[in-house]
Amino acid sequence: MKKMLLCLLPLVLIILSNVEQVQGISAVDLSALREIKNSLTDISSSSPNPFFTTWDFTTSDPCSTFAGITCSSSIPKRVTTLNLGTGLSDSPGLAGTLSPAISNISELTQLILFTGIVTGPIPSQLGTLKKLSVISLTNNRLTGSIPASIFSLPNLHTLDLSHNQLTGTIPGSISTLSDLKVVILGSNKLSGVIPQLPAELLHLDLSNNEFSGMLPKRMPLTLRYLSVLGNSLWGPLSTLESLSELVYLDLSMNRFSGPIPTSLFRATLSSMFLQRNNFTGGVPQLPPTSSLYGPGSTVDLSHNYLTGELTNTLTGVETLFLNNNMFTGSVPRDYVESVYSGNTKTLYLQHNYIAEFPVVEGLALPDSVALCLSYNCMVPPVPVLEFMACPASAGDIISRPVNQCSAFNTSMA
Repeated sequence: MKKMLLCLLPLVLIILSNVEQVQGISAVDLSALREIKNSLTDISSSSPNPFFTTWDFTTSDPCSTFAGITCSSSIPKRVTTLNLGTGLSDSPGLAGTLSPAISNISELTQLILFTGIVTGPIPSQLGTLKKLSVISLTNNRLTGSIPASIFSLPNLHTLDLSHNQLTGTIPGSISTLSDLKVVILGSNKLSGVIPQLPAELLHLDLSNNEFSGMLPKRMPLTLRYLSVLGNSLWGPLSTLESLSELVYLDLSMNRFSGPIPTSLFRATLSSMFLQRNNFTGGVPQLPPTSSLYGPGSTVDLSHNYLTGELTNTLTGVETLFLNNNMFTGSVPRDYVESVYSGNTKTLYLQHNYIAEFPVVEGLALPDSVALCLSYNCMVPPVPVLEFMACPASAGDIISRPVNQCSAFNTSMA
């Protein structure tokens, strides 16, 4: 029997070799693709573009006919990218589970799973794919924790697991991934503290999870995008003072406190969302510069405990929310002129203790402007009152009672 098996072995190798030559693809990769197809299915076979219709295993060259795969030019060909699903808006996507057989495609550099209802865990075997640089498994129903093995992939550049049902923590080993530039884990059920991050990270999205504690003491100086909205994070923002590359910052709906660092008030940080926290202090007065806020800029400081008079620092912000704080005094004339000129298209100041909004005589507010001044220590000027556009949450009361304003302003406009 043993001699017979030994005699058959060369024949098996020849058959496998012939398969590779005929189909132009590694037999190992082809077997893995079969298992992947067996574990997934198109949600609707009647959809305009069912994904698996092209996965015909009798074809002469899967590398040129299978949707979603790219192969190397070597012989036998190896699968290097695997995109599961069409990604088209009219496609409902895939259902099923992710097969551990993906890990048999050893030359894989990119793994993408498009929107669908794929369930189950992320295979821990992905950690054996040392050439993986992109893992994107978004908008499905994946459960369990993020396999720690993923955070040992030496070439990992992008990790996007957002909009799933993942639980657990982020392993501290993430800090060792020197090539990791993009981490998107938003809209899951992840918890614990945020660990130390890779030194050259560019994009971090941990929004809408259950993280707690403070931000890491040392944040990557290279960060350009940071979002942790909708968690239970707390503490001051001193760790962000040196992040000069930030262009997008969203810390909204947490429990951060203390003053907002002066360094964050700059035109290059054109999108800053700090609403619904416990910030105190005021908006600092900065020296005039040639770098002014411009089109597309948004600053939201609403629903905090900010005090003092408004400064000229935020002049020119296109969408500016300062409502539901404790600001006092007069609205800076630069803000008013920016509204009249149409540079500032939204200015919400309701629910403060502001006493004056200077009117620009002879000019009318643009129809496109959304301006709200209700529930302050003044009755808005008639030319402004006629054009005010407040959200429903602002209420119907135009001004505060005098007894509420006496502690903040000596007179009412």
